[in-house]
Amino acid sequence: MTELFSDKNKSGLTRDLIEALFPMFEEASAGAIAVDRQARITWINSSYSHLLGLGDPSRVIGKPVRQVIPQTRMPEVVETGKPLLLDIMEHNQQQLVVTRLPYYDDEGAIVGAVAFVLYDDLQPLTPLVSKYRRLHQDLAAARKALAKKARGTRYSLGDFVGASPAALEVKRRARLAAGREMPVLLLGETGTGKEVLAQAIHTVSARADKPFVGVNVAAIPDNLLEAEFFGVAPGAYTGADRRTREGKFQLANGGTLFLDEVGDMPLPLQAKLLRALQEGEIEPLGSNKVVPVDVRVIAATSRNLEMMIADGDFRSDLYYRLNVLEIPIPPLRDRLADLGVLCEALLEDICDGLELRGEITDAGVSALGSYDWPGNIRELRNVLERALTMGEDTGLLDADAIFKVLPRNGSRPALLMTAQPVRPLSQTLAEAEAQAIEEALVASRGNRTRAAKLLGISRSVLYEKLARLF
Repeated sequence: MTELFSDKNKSGLTRDLIEALFPMFEEASAGAIAVDRQARITWINSSYSHLLGLGDPSRVIGKPVRQVIPQTRMPEVVETGKPLLLDIMEHNQQQLVVTRLPYYDDEGAIVGAVAFVLYDDLQPLTPLVSKYRRLHQDLAAARKALAKKARGTRYSLGDFVGASPAALEVKRRARLAAGREMPVLLLGETGTGKEVLAQAIHTVSARADKPFVGVNVAAIPDNLLEAEFFGVAPGAYTGADRRTREGKFQLANGGTLFLDEVGDMPLPLQAKLLRALQEGEIEPLGSNKVVPVDVRVIAATSRNLEMMIADGDFRSDLYYRLNVLEIPIPPLRDRLADLGVLCEALLEDICDGLELRGEITDAGVSALGSYDWPGNIRELRNVLERALTMGEDTGLLDADAIFKVLPRNGSRPALLMTAQPVRPLSQTLAEAEAQAIEEALVASRGNRTRAAKLLGISRSVLYEKLARLF
């Protein structure tokens, strides 16, 4: 057998053990290498040398291993004495599955390390990787199901998808809200992701390990809202349960109470809610006892509360109590630059668990940008689901697939062919240029380099034009 170590390294593994192990590892692996205490190569077999494109193995003997294989972790094994039994190393666009083991002298001191290439191609590991992915998907599904039962959260701040300036501002305010105990008021149209953001704030707050309880005020009849919020004492009314029924405040005690569509709350209940928030205590329906509660309230509405206050439909004192930190969530039509990343995230979620990989072309994203999205992200998900259902099994959505399912009555109206006042040519050209830049950014999913290529201008010129526009 080829000599593995020089005569100076006789204090390493016993020769009998080396000679017993190495033929087996060499035969089962795609390459093998050994280094000394200074991580210099003491031996490398010809198959590994050929795999790395080194030529004659003797040319690299004595060289530092990182000089020959920059991505190796052999020095780490020599330094720590801890084996790396399974690792993926990239070398010259190759992905090698390797194992690395330290070896010691008779006194237990580390004198070097050996490594074997188990696979020079990841293809044999495909069944294992696929099984891991399936297990990961099953675990994610189980967590979502558990969250529904245990009054936990399913969403984090990463689930509020978007990189446009408007989306980033929403995330900035959400992080600010998470670090404080103040009430938060989320303002936005239906389908913009208010509950996703509320759960995300709770998830990164100090109350993350406590309950998150959500209640949609608009979905509960007015005569049941008080019982739903504050609970019911035994025998409070005819037919009432003999046991105490806890309300949402009690269920959320210590955690977060999310009041969705708070603008639909009737005036009498608004006064009771205000008192509960101010005093930190509630009085269950039919009871004379007050119950202390500690909840952080996040409210959301799609209605204009200031206009409701002016009309006498919403209490101003409750509004100021809820609106300590206001987070306006922009509608989808005002953040069309996020369409690309939103589609990717939604398609991944839609296809989760299905034997289908949904993708959308740049032309498909541009087609989506021609619509006003009154239903916002909820409507976008619906359109993508219908496009996948009505499309071919490939899962690739192009402009034609989108236009087949895109509602026509909500598209941006075409300009009417009526007499228009004459405007200066410079203004008309500036507006046309701004529109062209916007369309290019949408088509390139916000990638400014690609947008510049689509427009036929350099990236520096595009940056100058964007600076003038914004």
